[in-house]
Amino acid sequence: MRSSEKQTLTILHTNDIHSHFGSMSAIAAMINEERAQGGHLLVLDIGDHMDRMAVETEGTLGMANVDVLNLTGYDAITIGNNEGLTFTPDQLAQSYTGLLCPIVCGNVVEQDTGRPPAWMKPWIIVEKGPFRIGLLGATAPFNTFYELLGWQVTDPVETLRDQVEVLREQVDVIVVLSHLGLSTDKRLAEQVEGIDVVLGGHTHHVLEEPLLIGNTVLGAAGKFGQWLGRVVLERAGQAEPVQLVSSGCVPVHSNMLEEQVSLAIATNRKEAERLLDQTAVITDRTLPVYYERESPFAILLAQAVRHFTKAEISLVNAGQLLGNLPQGDITKGMLHSLCPSPINACTICLNGDQIREALEQSLLEEFFSKPIVGFGFRGRILGTLCVDGIEVLYDPSAPAYDKIQSIYVNGMPMDGKREYVVGTLDMFTFNVGYPSLAQGSNIQYHLPEFIRDLLEEELKRPGALEESLRNRWLSS
Repeated sequence: MRSSEKQTLTILHTNDIHSHFGSMSAIAAMINEERAQGGHLLVLDIGDHMDRMAVETEGTLGMANVDVLNLTGYDAITIGNNEGLTFTPDQLAQSYTGLLCPIVCGNVVEQDTGRPPAWMKPWIIVEKGPFRIGLLGATAPFNTFYELLGWQVTDPVETLRDQVEVLREQVDVIVVLSHLGLSTDKRLAEQVEGIDVVLGGHTHHVLEEPLLIGNTVLGAAGKFGQWLGRVVLERAGQAEPVQLVSSGCVPVHSNMLEEQVSLAIATNRKEAERLLDQTAVITDRTLPVYYERESPFAILLAQAVRHFTKAEISLVNAGQLLGNLPQGDITKGMLHSLCPSPINACTICLNGDQIREALEQSLLEEFFSKPIVGFGFRGRILGTLCVDGIEVLYDPSAPAYDKIQSIYVNGMPMDGKREYVVGTLDMFTFNVGYPSLAQGSNIQYHLPEFIRDLLEEELKRPGALEESLRNRWLSS
């Protein structure tokens, strides 16, 4: 067999870029460099390309990301939880209207129809030269949250198994775009026969070397556009099986730029800033935020959550806020920069002892200074708990876990065994930050509003600013 008869397919892939626009032009340049060498090239993104922490994404509702995907020349993408859960279905439909490549995800359908939305395909077949490639996708099944937005999510492993069975005889190569995390990717390779390549994301793992499980190769390219994944497959001729040549990822070279992508990002940034520059409210005073003790801006957030959820009390962490709220014109862009996390409010039933434990912990530096990463949190450290609907009398000089002397709920002493309806933040229910806040029952998530949306509404409520100046923590 002459070497000229060999057929080679190169797959370049990205994942979890999270709207790090500073990496996107370099990625496009590296992909164009590969494209210029000729050969059969497939370019894929594995989800969480969008992140509403970025001004470009927030201001254009993801259309800045779509421009980059188009200009880079992706052949297909899947959605991650940052697309599926931080945008409403209508917003996603609007954002993806101009996308030139297919969106592949087989385990998300509309509750009303039982079918994928018009802009999504459960699977596709693409042709690259002599290769027929079956592309399947799946995203992490955060069922409770998706259902609140009108989606139904199926088990990804079972869904993919059924799809592989249908596609295997129709294609030369099956590639799964998996925004499921490394442990699930390994399960897919072990339990679903017939998958050639699983390209992963969600858990931000980096696979610099090939990870082979049975006949399946796993690839992943970390996070934030720091890596570009590359899988090379080869076969000796049309009737021969496909073999792995290499798999891994390479660092993205920030000195490389693609002019059209850079220009599109700058243009979208300018437009996003213009759209976010509309005044939301005008304030007559500055509200500071502190992370080691209660502060007016964090109290305002606690008020916002309690009023929105209609809970008896509310508990929020000051670390959600990245700076003071200034006096004067407060724009939507300013609220976004001060409270960028795509976090939602929720209610949970907690007893008095569970609430007290969290409040005691929030007085300790090991908690309020704790760095937090992920779970929607886009701040730096956890920060102390600020509250509304309760008053806490405490002695800051007392021993740890014995500082609180009494807690009053609407003027009445808190009962350690009684359950209270608490308005708080969804990240706490994932056992992040203050563990006892995840130990309650009857959790009700409130989507799609983010906590910055609640802040805007609270700022418009008469008397809210004055209320935020009243201390809820009273030291003896």
